[in-house]
Amino acid sequence: MTDVAVGVDIGGTSSRALAVSADGRVAGRGSSGGGNPNSHPPALAAGRVAAAVADAVPSGAVVAGCMLGLAGESKFTDPAVVSVFETALRQAGVGCRIDVVSDAEVAFASATSSPEGTVLIGGTGSVAARIVRRRKESWRGGWGWLLGDEGSAYWIGRQAVRSTLAALQSTGALGPLALAVLAEAVETPFADDPAGRRLALSRLITAVNADAPIRLARFASLVSGLAATDRAAAEIVTDAAGLLADQARLTRTPDETTPVVLAGSVIGPASPVGVALRERLSGETEVLFAPDGATGAAWLAALAAWGPQAPRPVV
Repeated sequence: MTDVAVGVDIGGTSSRALAVSADGRVAGRGSSGGGNPNSHPPALAAGRVAAAVADAVPSGAVVAGCMLGLAGESKFTDPAVVSVFETALRQAGVGCRIDVVSDAEVAFASATSSPEGTVLIGGTGSVAARIVRRRKESWRGGWGWLLGDEGSAYWIGRQAVRSTLAALQSTGALGPLALAVLAEAVETPFADDPAGRRLALSRLITAVNADAPIRLARFASLVSGLAATDRAAAEIVTDAAGLLADQARLTRTPDETTPVVLAGSVIGPASPVGVALRERLSGETEVLFAPDGATGAAWLAALAAWGPQAPRPVV
């Protein structure tokens, strides 16, 4: 029988598990639906995570370490949630201790072997975390859409709508971003005359306020797609990168050279915000991208199972 360590990157829409042996080789992979108990009923979430683990662990293998990584890990301070997950994972063959860490920790571990640095997550929301001994020691941001999330998809989408409203109240021609926002949010074709502008203004405000606030994030892709050709979109990208860079710096000491790891769709390698952000930070330190949260979770599980000599997974 072979010992394996298994890590799970748990998201709201999907959960991915990776099992590794003591020498760092991949022993198996598994995937399932969203398993975050902040987004789904705990029993459903736990069942999906257990299914991903069961697929990843080879038949007959003994699980020596199990690490779950997710956003909102504080949910596991609820004994009822812990019990549901423990039951599901025990039924999937996990007999060892089950550890839970944040998505920031697994993202950082997926990108670097350094035990210390900063991870900056830019997705629907935003947060920067200080990593010490591969654990989140402190963080800046992460307050949610109502109180913060500067530079996130939500923030970018809100800025796109605000820019469109300002353009409608001016006398200048609407640019590509404003027209794209109107096409996305308002069914009525835009008529570029005073009456048409007033109608579009009212309907855009009504449409956005009638939707869930976090749905503003859907406009972020319009900003990214038009950043090279639309001045308003380019300004939003620049502002977002500046806010995220400032957030990351707040977790660091002056002249620090530990790595900064970027994670999340808004700041990916090909994203305009990611490019601008990397330009701002690369002169200060090494900037890396988190490739796969499951890899980071599996390595953290291996370190917990076999100690500091456990090699990074070979994926």
